[in-house]
Amino acid sequence: MKLTKTFKAFFKNEKSGGIILLFVTLLSLFLANSSFQVPYVAFWEKDNIAGHSITHWINDGLMTIFFLLIGLELEREIYHGELSNIKNASLPIMAAFGGMLVPAAIFLALNYGTTTQNGAGIPMATDIAFAIGILSLLGNRVPASLKVFLTALAVIDDLGAIIVIAIFYTTSISFLNLGIALGIWCLLFVLNRMKIHNLIPYLIGGVIMWYFMLNSGVHATITGVILAFVIPFGDGGEKTSSYRLQHFLHQPVAFFILPLFAVANTALPITENWHEGLSHVNTYGIILGLVVGKPLGILLFSSVGVTSGLCILPKNLKWTHILGAGMLGGIGFTMSIFITVLAFKNPEIIVFSKIAILIASFLAGLMGFVYLKYTLSKK
Repeated sequence: MKLTKTFKAFFKNEKSGGIILLFVTLLSLFLANSSFQVPYVAFWEKDNIAGHSITHWINDGLMTIFFLLIGLELEREIYHGELSNIKNASLPIMAAFGGMLVPAAIFLALNYGTTTQNGAGIPMATDIAFAIGILSLLGNRVPASLKVFLTALAVIDDLGAIIVIAIFYTTSISFLNLGIALGIWCLLFVLNRMKIHNLIPYLIGGVIMWYFMLNSGVHATITGVILAFVIPFGDGGEKTSSYRLQHFLHQPVAFFILPLFAVANTALPITENWHEGLSHVNTYGIILGLVVGKPLGILLFSSVGVTSGLCILPKNLKWTHILGAGMLGGIGFTMSIFITVLAFKNPEIIVFSKIAILIASFLAGLMGFVYLKYTLSKK
């Protein structure tokens, strides 16, 4: 399988970004539990910018740019990538469905009817940067088909997480503000159809749309995804608006926005009773959902898809590869933490949930790496 120039660039940035994410996460946890704990945690949590904390602005503001990049990558996959051919797309789509439904089912089986049932979306997510970063550590032994499968799976998974956020984590809606936001989107769509390729009106319109979406009750980061689909794509070449913006955003997102998100959201003081949260059904649901549910769901739904004839297994992609990719899919981190903040209001539950995500992501990454290293070495 021949990899495109765009895919190689994407894979390289995500690989480097995953390594940086790991470093800044460990650094943030260290600072939050050192002699700098009080000023460090207060820096992120204090409401000192327009009545909101720095963490809030990162989660609701800067992460919109991350979702814009996800939208642009998804659009490219649909038009020119792995998702452009229904036979190629069907396998990662089926795998992604399994990787979302089974973890959510495991979580709900343990938490239904409790105060934490709203966290069912937490184990549904996959962190692209971490998953690809760990896969890259295996070097040239990784077949191209596995790289493409995991990337497509993670992108579809993120789309699913975005839909879950839009539907299930919207508490109250201001239809006036939502209508204005969607009206701006329609105006930008008209500019697209008029073949106006200058990015400035789209970016200005996107900022205004973000403001009204922020005040609509629908999570503001959704703006990034829907904005991506009105940016002119053209033939997808290097001179198109979509390509230029996607290419420009790769490094700021991978090396600034996601690390900043990780630092802000892992400023977790580990108290003496932190282990008490490990015995909670919410923690069980998150860890089992990510570590067990992800690989089980991805492998099961992929198997059903291929057996039923809905999907085809690409050349050089084996079932052992799919299981390994499923294990790496259990690295929730960025999206799981993001959904945690939306799902819960209780600070203690949020902290315990983040600790569960860190534990699950570590276990999933370690299992996936060891398993794939062993199976790929037997080629």
